[in-house]
Amino acid sequence: MPNGDHDLAPSRYSAVARVLVRVFVLNLGVALAKIVFGYLSGAVSILSDGFHSLIDASSNVVGLIGIRAASQPPDEDHPYGHRKYETVAAYGFMGFILLVMLEVLRNAFNNLRGRTPPHAITTASFVVMAVTVVVNLFVIWYETRESKRLSSEMLMADALQTRADVWSSLTVIAALAGTRYGWPLLDPLGALVVAAFIGYGGYQIFRATTGILSDMVVMSNADVEHVVMSVPGVLGCHHIRTRGSEDHVFLDLHVWMAADMRLDEAHRISHVVKDLLMARYPKIVDAIIHLEPPPRH
Repeated sequence: MPNGDHDLAPSRYSAVARVLVRVFVLNLGVALAKIVFGYLSGAVSILSDGFHSLIDASSNVVGLIGIRAASQPPDEDHPYGHRKYETVAAYGFMGFILLVMLEVLRNAFNNLRGRTPPHAITTASFVVMAVTVVVNLFVIWYETRESKRLSSEMLMADALQTRADVWSSLTVIAALAGTRYGWPLLDPLGALVVAAFIGYGGYQIFRATTGILSDMVVMSNADVEHVVMSVPGVLGCHHIRTRGSEDHVFLDLHVWMAADMRLDEAHRISHVVKDLLMARYPKIVDAIIHLEPPPRH
């Protein structure tokens, strides 16, 4: 999901969105090529991998929704911003993943039970799969490069997800090779492996979105404390709390300062702490600091 700094320039969001649109076109082309050829050839492993690629394309759409949501500033009804719309979209996306996985499993089991006629594995099958692997490798390279240039964790995460699609495609190629040389059972078994890839991807989305909605901790307290304690005038800190997504974090904590310190000086130091935290961890979009004297002991 996007590197959610809602105070960044709109041009950055536009740049990330342009990358996502280009990747979406490539992923959609790969998915359609596999799905069409899978139906025409009868190879359920190719068809299943096509559905897997279709999920990649759909995730790009979810990413674009997230970019749009993150670009909206907080308002009276949403003082923390609109980022959780992205989480809601991801939950809807999980329903699509479930349907796709069920379709893949249905095709695989129909083939295992002999309900689908045998098919011949031609050279074209390998060409289609090889070309789509090359396209996916280009997508990985392109998104990785752009993620570093734009400091976008979402693009990096999408590149990692595409790597799973490459491994899925290589599994299909191995299954096709086995089928061509006398082991037709490998075709539906390859489809089952693809279904496992799809199911694991759905589980990762479920775990991430559930953590966001349940306000699970997203940063190490030790990391925060290390930065805070480096500021002169700070005597300690506690009650550190974080929530949000991995790249869009809200933080609050209590900072100890000398009981006889002037209020304006304590206020100044609190801003130094906040600025340092947000500079060290750009994923922090807001930090609330409570000032208090240290415990008597």
